[in-house]
Amino acid sequence: MELAREGPDGVIGEDSATTGLRIGVGHDTHRLALGGPLVVGGVCVPHDHHLVGHSDADVLLHAITDALLGAAALGDIGEFFPDTDEANRGRDSGEMLQLAQRRVREAGFRIVNLDCIVFAQRPRLTPHKPAIRQRIAELLGVTPNLIGLKAKTGEDLGAVGREEAMSAQCVALLETCTTECER
Repeated sequence: MELAREGPDGVIGEDSATTGLRIGVGHDTHRLALGGPLVVGGVCVPHDHHLVGHSDADVLLHAITDALLGAAALGDIGEFFPDTDEANRGRDSGEMLQLAQRRVREAGFRIVNLDCIVFAQRPRLTPHKPAIRQRIAELLGVTPNLIGLKAKTGEDLGAVGREEAMSAQCVALLETCTTECER
């Protein structure tokens, strides 16, 4: 395998082993408030709190959206869906994710895989992980085996541990489409 080599102009050569691969990182945090529903990864999870935000506040879908946009160097979720725009009030995060995914495909990339973490003291998300992975896969038009999902507690520390907030992180790996990306 050929290793990446920097040319005299500082540009990585086309024969690089990583040519065509792009990594993006997404992160989001939302406050919790009494009452439901709690929506995580496009799935309603039984809980006595909900996430607060301008849109539907789906912390996981927001992190995924940012990871995809970042990997394709297209900006971030706030640039596409600003919280200053009333059209985004209560907006479905699944719709925002699909619009971002369309932009990523139009830029010539497809998803290799996602690796996601949700940080929540409660509720326990493990029983809901298969449904969440399935819903994310449906939204993105990929198979669930491309979606990694982990759930972590706050170990009773910080805003997550005190059940004041939930956070999510996502790393997305994209590759350049060798043929035209499916639209």
